[in-house]
Amino acid sequence: MQGKRLFVNSALMTAVSLLLRSLGLWFQVALSRRMGAAGIGLYSLTASVGSLAATFAISGIRFATTRLVSEEMGKGRLAGVGRVVRRCLAYGAVFGCLAALLLSAGAETAAVRFLGDGRTALSLRVLAVGMPFISAGAVLGGYFTGECRVGHALVGTVTEEVTRVAVAIWLLTGIKTANPELMCAAVAAGSAAGEIVSFFVLLLLYALDHRRRSGGGEPATGLTRRMISIAMPLAATAYARVALNTVQHMLIPAGLRRSGASAEAALAGYGLIQGMVFPVITFPMVLFASLSELIVPELTEEQVRGNDGRIASAANMLLRTTFLFSTAVSAFLLGFSRELGIELYQSPEAGRYIGLLALLMPAMYMDNITDGMLRGLGEHLYAMKVNIADSLISTALIWLVLPRYALHGYIVILYLSEFFNFALSLGRLARVTELARTVKPLALGVLAALTALAAAKTAVALTGGVHGLPGLAAGGAVFAGVYAAAIAAAGARQGGAAAIR
Repeated sequence: MQGKRLFVNSALMTAVSLLLRSLGLWFQVALSRRMGAAGIGLYSLTASVGSLAATFAISGIRFATTRLVSEEMGKGRLAGVGRVVRRCLAYGAVFGCLAALLLSAGAETAAVRFLGDGRTALSLRVLAVGMPFISAGAVLGGYFTGECRVGHALVGTVTEEVTRVAVAIWLLTGIKTANPELMCAAVAAGSAAGEIVSFFVLLLLYALDHRRRSGGGEPATGLTRRMISIAMPLAATAYARVALNTVQHMLIPAGLRRSGASAEAALAGYGLIQGMVFPVITFPMVLFASLSELIVPELTEEQVRGNDGRIASAANMLLRTTFLFSTAVSAFLLGFSRELGIELYQSPEAGRYIGLLALLMPAMYMDNITDGMLRGLGEHLYAMKVNIADSLISTALIWLVLPRYALHGYIVILYLSEFFNFALSLGRLARVTELARTVKPLALGVLAALTALAAAKTAVALTGGVHGLPGLAAGGAVFAGVYAAAIAAAGARQGGAAAIR
């Protein structure tokens, strides 16, 4: 495995992703203040159906493109790369256009019968415009990932996010009344515009990149069969999982209403968790989300070459590093949850739920990186089956538990779901590669995190308590310094690039 290449690409992708996630979090905070928790809940419902349509538009083609390009590169068949992209673009065009037609034609039915709110129909029609560009962009993004040309892929990602935020804000400033339907449509228009502009930028980069490539090796054979054998099973399982997730998102407000909450209060509670709390607890995941994607072609190439030792070394390093990082972030959010809720959303209630979900982060982050490694090792179908089983169980629990226990019941369901998913994924990874069997890094991470949290809370108390972002930053600096020192003192800190060579 080319450790230096992976390390440099991961660092670049993480830095840009961190900036974009910061922009996204700022945008989410701005939306919550402009639209309120109920408005955020309404758009989150719309986005759940949009996500289902986008899954159909992509239909497994992004991963199929990455896998096929990686295989052609690993076998030295450079001439086959262009054929892979053309075949995958044709596949994506068919599914992208079908998704657009279905979403546009069924917008009213989905809004009234499934989401239970006709105000979402306009936003669904707007989202439909971007579907063909989502599928085509997924192919080009998969190509650049398979080629490990991170800079090119990042240009598309940056373009998409900046366009999304800029267009949405521009449209929202023109809406003078508190109209949730128009505000949701404005945000949807920003998303569609981002997908369109990003596709054309990626297409230009692909044309320039492909022009410079000189083909070599034997021509690729059986591309259509190979593409379908990867994409269609993955698509079928993705349909099932995302459909179940969409049902879950529909059931949450309904379950909250059955618990006695009014329609607006149910939307507000749903928006609080999905639109305000989750962006905070998933924000640090950006540091490993990029690695989870980049590790796919790296592991695929090593698997093709039969380098089992390097695969095992990379898997152990990634799991250890992810655990140490996620434990630290979990402890910090747990200790400063109230201050974050007040500072970001002027909502102590949001802070309370940030604290309640903070302990979920180690399992969530490690499950993310484990799924990435399973995809790289050709175990993507197993990972999707686990995700489907997880979604089925969660959907049943939401239907049964929420009417009685409301949001607190939903928190318990999230914990059960994440630990179930992670346990099965980790077990599969242990069967396909050799994982270290030691609890030392686990104990070390927990002890270091608790020590750092105690030091940060003490330092903040001695200086008069947390006051705004400067106070949170000071507490974070103390926490990070003590945690890093504790890990270093125990001899557990390792250089990422060295560990995967």
